[in-house]
Amino acid sequence: MKHASWRYLGVIFLMMAVSWWGNAFSAPPGLTEQTSREGGVTVKVTPQNLESGAANWDFEVVLETHTQLLDQDLTKVAALIDAQGKAHLPLSWEGSPPGGHHRRGLLRFQPLVGNPAAVELRISGVGGTDIRTFRWQLR
Repeated sequence: MKHASWRYLGVIFLMMAVSWWGNAFSAPPGLTEQTSREGGVTVKVTPQNLESGAANWDFEVVLETHTQLLDQDLTKVAALIDAQGKAHLPLSWEGSPPGGHHRRGLLRFQPLVGNPAAVELRISGVGGTDIRTFRWQLR
């Protein structure tokens, strides 16, 4: 009977540890979708994995319009801005090709060095808008 109770306590401890570690490595709760509606184009951006140690930082991007073609090369019009204001271009766009009225995909970036307090994604020239800025607090 003693061994069964120790195993029970071990299982409880393991469950608590997994829960704590899982929360420690998940993205902060403030990393929610942000939306910009300008120039007849709606742009929605949602960070996917901005954890420390991630191979890439991904942002899901959805573009929607009924008035113009969405023909921008997102690897050329998007940039991740670091704490010093330096722009980092995406590694890739994995999603809908240029054209049409609805596009969806992932913008992949090299993770920013260090432990930034915030991250900013800028997308320029979509819907005649100079710059759309999306900003999230990381800590």
